[in-house]
Amino acid sequence: MHLSDRQITLRFMAAPTDVATLGGGVRGGRILEWVDKAAYACAAAWSGGYSVTAYVGNISFGRDIDSGDIVEVTATLILTGRSSMHIECRVASADPRLGEFTEASRCILVFVAVDDDGTPTPVRQWRPVLPDDLDRAAYAAERTEVRNRITAAMAGADYGAPSTAPEASTRFLAAPTDVNWGGNTHGGRVMGWIDDAAYLCGVRWCGGEAVTVYMGGVRFYEPIRIGQVVEVSARLIHTGRQTMHVSVHVHAHWPRDGRQTRRLAAHGLTVLAALDADGDAAPAPTWTPRLPGDVALDRHARELIAIRGQRRPAREHRMVEI
Repeated sequence: MHLSDRQITLRFMAAPTDVATLGGGVRGGRILEWVDKAAYACAAAWSGGYSVTAYVGNISFGRDIDSGDIVEVTATLILTGRSSMHIECRVASADPRLGEFTEASRCILVFVAVDDDGTPTPVRQWRPVLPDDLDRAAYAAERTEVRNRITAAMAGADYGAPSTAPEASTRFLAAPTDVNWGGNTHGGRVMGWIDDAAYLCGVRWCGGEAVTVYMGGVRFYEPIRIGQVVEVSARLIHTGRQTMHVSVHVHAHWPRDGRQTRRLAAHGLTVLAALDADGDAAPAPTWTPRLPGDVALDRHARELIAIRGQRRPAREHRMVEI
């Protein structure tokens, strides 16, 4: 492990328990857990205290990581706000026999430093000087504007209207193994749950195997504590030629209080690609929305695609988003 006050690199071996299916690559949810842990360590080192995941930007999964590969997750602070820290994470892997690392994923996470009461607290300001650092900071600031547009679009979407869209859900208790030293569930763990529910929805719709190729717009609203009931609901909102766009909501409540007291903890969008028997990309069955609410959400998904597409060209050190 390499560590400085604004960069940390975690290195470890991908285990058989990390893969999505027997003989397959590491699942997207597991990669997101790795990313969140590295970013959290970076945020804690910079802020000198506890920080919470507030937002995870677009992350594309461009290449499989296999069980037995050496994995490097590098988290670098690239921009600070009053209490926020924008952290770029790069995931790369290598066959240990060769040692040649290839990038698999890259994204930006936003952490917020908080005090013992959970109130945002100021952080040291990062002032970049080198050209590459200045460019990364400018890119993060630019993505903030895009993120605000995505957040506004997602907040305006109506999921309460009658629907015939394919859905899937999971329900379980948050366990002690799910939380960090602050007592809240890891953001990466929550993203793993989102990925699991989206996968369940996707494979049910396509009737075959599917793989996560993108996750974005993940916003965290409420902390999830040990012993709370967690409900993760996934809903298909749009299909492309090979892709299935699934919106996922995470709610939590205390068992003694009843389901009517549940609160929204997180929300994100996952895109999965359908696979054939050989593991290659395959056409996804087309879903045609009929009810007004479903039509509106399909239009919402297309709006998000357009917003994500409005960006300056990616440089060599950036991962192109879909």
